[in-house]
Amino acid sequence: MNSLHLDALCFAYPDRGNVVNNVSLHIAPGEFHCLIGRSGCGKTTLLKLAAGLHTPDQGSVLLNGRPISTPVAEMGFVFQTPTLLEWLSVLDNILLPLSLHRKVTDADQQQAAQLLAQMGLATLGHEKPQHLSGGQQSRVAIARALITRPSVLFMDEPFASLDAMTREELQKDFLHLCHAQGTSVLFVTHDIAEAVYLADQVSIMHKGQIHAQQSLKLIRPREPALRYTPQFNALCAALRNAMDTTT
Repeated sequence: MNSLHLDALCFAYPDRGNVVNNVSLHIAPGEFHCLIGRSGCGKTTLLKLAAGLHTPDQGSVLLNGRPISTPVAEMGFVFQTPTLLEWLSVLDNILLPLSLHRKVTDADQQQAAQLLAQMGLATLGHEKPQHLSGGQQSRVAIARALITRPSVLFMDEPFASLDAMTREELQKDFLHLCHAQGTSVLFVTHDIAEAVYLADQVSIMHKGQIHAQQSLKLIRPREPALRYTPQFNALCAALRNAMDTTT
């Protein structure tokens, strides 16, 4: 079973002191886990530690039972900007993680086209990224991250720059894809409503530690109408109240 274990992680920058302090998390197979908290609380640093992009000063990271010290093939990444290669077509951008390591097959081409269709961009495979909107570029970045069928996906505020309607549409499509592939997700966001809509579990960080956790027992698949229900609003209020108690 695919799972991600963070055990007593500590990390300090030379000029800032401790940024992550004794953090432990377990992300179950297929679980969507959101990290929220104010700027500077250590969310992104914890994400980078979990992904093998930083080496912890103490503690360990286990992915599928194996210690992690650098990024591995079972991981996918989507960060704040899509970082697509402008000289490649949309399809070739999606296939890039495969083409860097081996020859792309017909089956790979078919999978990339399927992901593109699932992202609502079936007719845009031969376009260049600069001809796409910001939301479309974000969809391509997600498809690129999923082309390798990672067991865990690391995401650092990937929808923050999008308008509200585009962001909500992309959240829905992204959840569907992750569920279809059984992908676990560790997702950093400042947006409480985004965390409630996406996550199975939310952790609130404060001063490098997990201040509180909330399990979200909301029906799946998550539909846009969920955002206007009393249950959704109550969970948003509870998380905001938990964040307010950190000040």
